[in-house]
Amino acid sequence: MKKLLLASAATALVTSAASAEEIKLGVLLAFTGPLESLAPDIAEGTELAITEATANGKFLDGTTIAPVRADSTCIDAAAATAAAERLITADGVSGIVGAMCSGATGAVLANVAMPNGMVMISPSATSPALSTVEDNGLFFRTAPSDARQGEVMAAMMKDRGYNDIAVTYTNNDYGKGLADSFAAAWEAQGGTITINTAHEDGKADYSAEVGALASAGGDILVVAGYVDQGGSGIIQAALDTGAFDTFNLPDGMVSSTLEERFGADLDGSFGQIPGSPAAEKFAELVGDRFDSTSVYADTGYDAAALIMMAMQAAGSTDPMVYKDKIMDVANAPGEEIFPGELEKAMEILAAGGDVDYVGASAVELVGAGESAGSYRVIEIQGGKVVDVEYR
Repeated sequence: MKKLLLASAATALVTSAASAEEIKLGVLLAFTGPLESLAPDIAEGTELAITEATANGKFLDGTTIAPVRADSTCIDAAAATAAAERLITADGVSGIVGAMCSGATGAVLANVAMPNGMVMISPSATSPALSTVEDNGLFFRTAPSDARQGEVMAAMMKDRGYNDIAVTYTNNDYGKGLADSFAAAWEAQGGTITINTAHEDGKADYSAEVGALASAGGDILVVAGYVDQGGSGIIQAALDTGAFDTFNLPDGMVSSTLEERFGADLDGSFGQIPGSPAAEKFAELVGDRFDSTSVYADTGYDAAALIMMAMQAAGSTDPMVYKDKIMDVANAPGEEIFPGELEKAMEILAAGGDVDYVGASAVELVGAGESAGSYRVIEIQGGKVVDVEYR
């Protein structure tokens, strides 16, 4: 790590607000792997915030920001670590939006960000374990923890009259954390989990897994997996055999892939993804640039916005300096800032004022590495993903 530490020190020397003309922000997402269909829109959201905040020349006396993309995958911690190292040593980034999946995020935080004093804000890593991980004040996330998602899922199931529920999850930090959180919340409400079992990604045939799920029974199947991997394989096998015809679809399972692969076969299935009523403002800002409703596109925008506002509040692009301002700009007191209002935020902060960033996903940071968050409930109707409510 010596070369990384030296690189970080060198970066700090050239990132003061007074001297910098351009800085770089890492966009470390899973452009390949089991969630690759989601990464492009998250990146677009991140880069939209960068453009908006710097186009008016009011960010740190005209400092500009160049985004640098890197691939964290979702399943290869070594690849994620190497990508983060390159962002710091070769590209000289001053902050990182990412990583995308929980396992990769934990690996990058422990092996790269902490040794180098680098701020990370993940738009999509949701493992409850990240709420208490050692981070030296460098790690935050704009997506809420799966401890919160588990509670939302349980409340939805109760409201819809379910009793016996089968659960399958992708065998990693994300899947197990969400499955355990949901099971605890559901059983606390008096519900029954008939089976709570892992599945592996990358298989061609999931008939054995679905056979075990069918034997246990249940009114509905929770698929806490990845839409571009085993999660869709489980659903296909369940539909083919008639084992289940209704599914709960957590955040990792919600994308246009559902419509393209299953269409009306999933009608009546429902799920939940982080989101807020501010999504309408975000959609207006995005226009036809990309799909503003894509999962975590809004939290990508918010992650980049928080980093830049913290830099502006601190008057510095040094992560070890501006990290202490992230909680301040994210929460009250201060003037509320919504999508499309980053120029106003920069003006307020430059004048020494306070902002309370609401953003596209109703940002509220309730502790290190922890976002309170709200959820957008979706349902498959006529083969399309339709918004139903917010919780």
